[in-house]
Amino acid sequence: MKQGKYLNSASRFSLITLALLLSFSSIVFAQEATADEGAAESETTAAAQGGDAAAGKALFNANCAACHKLYSRATGPELYNVTERRDRDWLYRWIKNNKELRDSGDPEAIAIYEEYNQTAMNLFPQLTNADIDDILAYTDTPKPEPKAPVDAGGGAQGGGGGVSSTIILAILAVVLVMLVAVLFLVNNTLRKFAVAQGVELPVKESRKPIWKAFVENQFLVLVSVIVLLLGGAYFAYGWMMQVGVDQGYQPIQPIHYSHRIHAGDNQIECKYCHSSARTSKTSGIPSLNVCMNCHKSISEVADQTSEFSSVTEDYSKEFYDKEIQKLYKATGWDPATQSYSGETQAVEWVRIHKLPDFAYFNHSQHVSVAGVQCQTCHGPVEEMEIMYQNAPLTMGWCINCHRETDVKMDGNPYYEKIHEELSKKYGVEQLTAAQMGGLECGKCHY
Repeated sequence: MKQGKYLNSASRFSLITLALLLSFSSIVFAQEATADEGAAESETTAAAQGGDAAAGKALFNANCAACHKLYSRATGPELYNVTERRDRDWLYRWIKNNKELRDSGDPEAIAIYEEYNQTAMNLFPQLTNADIDDILAYTDTPKPEPKAPVDAGGGAQGGGGGVSSTIILAILAVVLVMLVAVLFLVNNTLRKFAVAQGVELPVKESRKPIWKAFVENQFLVLVSVIVLLLGGAYFAYGWMMQVGVDQGYQPIQPIHYSHRIHAGDNQIECKYCHSSARTSKTSGIPSLNVCMNCHKSISEVADQTSEFSSVTEDYSKEFYDKEIQKLYKATGWDPATQSYSGETQAVEWVRIHKLPDFAYFNHSQHVSVAGVQCQTCHGPVEEMEIMYQNAPLTMGWCINCHRETDVKMDGNPYYEKIHEELSKKYGVEQLTAAQMGGLECGKCHY
């Protein structure tokens, strides 16, 4: 009877498990079907409007992205679902020749022109109705949901993707303590057992303390003193030679600026921002107007769903967007009205690279004349999230560079005659900066 009872329980358990599995699979299939239906519905809607969203994206990036965004205002209005706010025929006329539409007295065209500070939109007579349909199909694309953050273990946050290293270390520490306690107990037990059996335990002999033996040995004392003096002098010299050397210095700036995104991902030329490096002694700190050349239209970074996203696990989209808002506050820029309020704030940037006052360095001489790349001194700037001093910038470091760097002769007739004479003197075909006089004291010191 008991056996039959157990069989019935097992059967019930199997049936319940099967039912749960069927229910779970039904829910999954229903979700997939809903997603497929939604995608099919979007494709059907786009096809019904006669637009290709993929082709429209390329046209949008080429013609519209400089002034418009899909989901927020820029120089012009946001364009998401613009087909629901405007008539399609009106959009054809507006995009091709908005000036003609305004001159005709169209109230909607005049209202948009006045709302956006009388900024005239470019004319696009070359776009056909089919091209505009493609663009409008792209503007109807819903904003993608951000991807769920993933932890280092590969699972979603809070999903328990593995045992924490802290727990493992705690377990090992407990095991170690237990082993020490066991060894202590075993030692005490063996001693008690030896005493009970009448075994004599070894007695430690009294010895002269080691420090007394050391003091009495004059040779060891003399050698130790000499070693300590030499070692102290060595470390003191090494410490003094680091005074004023700020290699690795990485201050936090009042507005976070990612060289990785600007110089790396977007490949912005260093001298676009540091333009004075071409013609002056210093590279200069870019004014905020240079930043606003781009950030008038870039009020946020692309999220994780975009192919242009630059966010990382350490720096989120929210973090970067907050820093852009700091830039707007400093310049007095109002993204809602696309205008300056006139209320500005000074940004106190923290200087990173600084040579002593008695050392002379000219950026234009190295950048424009010698053709030295910025990375030669500043390191892989395009990979730095936070800028830091890559090189030691010591006298020895500069001298080694002058000894190893050949003088650039291409397109530089200033050095032709002196290069020819010095080449004969040193018996070389290509002179280094040192052979050209780059080691003379007066070249770098006043």
